[in-house]
Amino acid sequence: MLFNSLEFGVFFVVVFTAYWLLSHRKQNWLLLFASYYFYGSWNWKFLSLIALSTVIDFAVGLRLSTTDDAVRRKRLLLCSVVANLGILGTFKYFNFFADSLARVLSGVGLEASWTALHIVLPVGISFYTFQTMSYTIDVYKRKMEPTRSFLDFAVFVAFFPQLVAGPIERASRLLPQVSAPRTFSWDQLAEGWHLILWGLYKKVFIADGLARVANQAFVSGAEACGLDVILGLLAFCFQIYGDFSGYSDIARGVAKCLGFELMVNFDLPYVSKTPSEFWQRWHISLSSWLRDYLYFSLGGNRRGNARTYWNLSATMLLGGLWHGAAWTYVVWGAYQGAILMLYRPFERSGTGSGRSPKSGDSTALPASCSLPHALLSFTQWALMFVLTNLGWLIFRATSVRQIGRLLAGCSLSPSPQSAGWARTLCARLALLLPIQFGQYRSGDHLFMRRWAFPLRLAFYFTVFYSTVIFGVFGAHEFIYFQF
Repeated sequence: MLFNSLEFGVFFVVVFTAYWLLSHRKQNWLLLFASYYFYGSWNWKFLSLIALSTVIDFAVGLRLSTTDDAVRRKRLLLCSVVANLGILGTFKYFNFFADSLARVLSGVGLEASWTALHIVLPVGISFYTFQTMSYTIDVYKRKMEPTRSFLDFAVFVAFFPQLVAGPIERASRLLPQVSAPRTFSWDQLAEGWHLILWGLYKKVFIADGLARVANQAFVSGAEACGLDVILGLLAFCFQIYGDFSGYSDIARGVAKCLGFELMVNFDLPYVSKTPSEFWQRWHISLSSWLRDYLYFSLGGNRRGNARTYWNLSATMLLGGLWHGAAWTYVVWGAYQGAILMLYRPFERSGTGSGRSPKSGDSTALPASCSLPHALLSFTQWALMFVLTNLGWLIFRATSVRQIGRLLAGCSLSPSPQSAGWARTLCARLALLLPIQFGQYRSGDHLFMRRWAFPLRLAFYFTVFYSTVIFGVFGAHEFIYFQF
């Protein structure tokens, strides 16, 4: 059941209507049943995996609260981590490592037919696994008290708006919202529908509208060359942004309509001037999870430069592998770790930061800003945008060999289809870019809602009819469903 489908529209209207007619406890029961139905619409057999993770981590959380014995607490935490990562590893990575082993064995003349089990990847398993793991880790570290309500915990794990592609919520943020009664708010409902409409526009009009160009550029064995490599890469750059941030907007909007506040998962990532800023703006829930539960656990930056660089590298390698079981994701993770390490000395000295203020701060340049400063700022942004797109080339490539072929074929020489690809890019991004600039300057992702009524009406009319008339429906799942 996709957010961009009529089926989900009917499902959500029914759930929304019934939800606000029920008491708090019955609302939670409805959310649990709706979430399991939503996930089961892909493959009901995988509901057992969510249920198993829920039972294990709820039980571990309760047991952690009953003992102060350090050894026993570590064993309980290990039980949760091994169970969750064991399930994730089996379903997500068994085929990858088995196929890699088979190729190695075939190279020395041995057959390994036993490796071909073809395990199906459950949709969204990486997201809800990390979400439920964060709960037991936080309880173990005594950052929060475990919940005594199995119903509330089950809703936290399976909450359908963000179940299959995030954001990866922390229990300390989402569980209290599940446990406390929600009140209906017209303002919250209006913000929710704004986010849903804007998210659908980014997914259906922008991402799926650019998918044809991106897919043609990365066709295995018939890769683009010349200027088409650049155009295809730009198409994928905004395709993956529109696709994933669009999902996050819809998830936040649906949650708002139900009285919940989910975290902002994307904060204008393409305005970044450094790699660390990019990861504070892109897939914020994952990057903060990796920072808090992996990077800091490895020692962070507290044990000297050499150990810090190793921790950065290991974190990004595992972050790359989190995205998928393929060597291209391993290379992409290594690449992200490398540019983080290269930038780190400049960021520490303050010469490479250029971090723009967040919501609530003025993002406009001061009137006294000198031309050299503006040129430096633009150069920092342009370099980071190029490095980001080089990363997307690695990420989107179907093989490591294709990465080399695309880089070797890249130039400014146009082909007969280049003009058409360029027109598609301009048409699909014509509204997004000025809106993103306005969000950046105002520091407010919902600044459009403060416009005068005629301008606001024109905006919603444009977004709605662009989505309905020129959007691409029913052809593309969300990219991050495969992760």
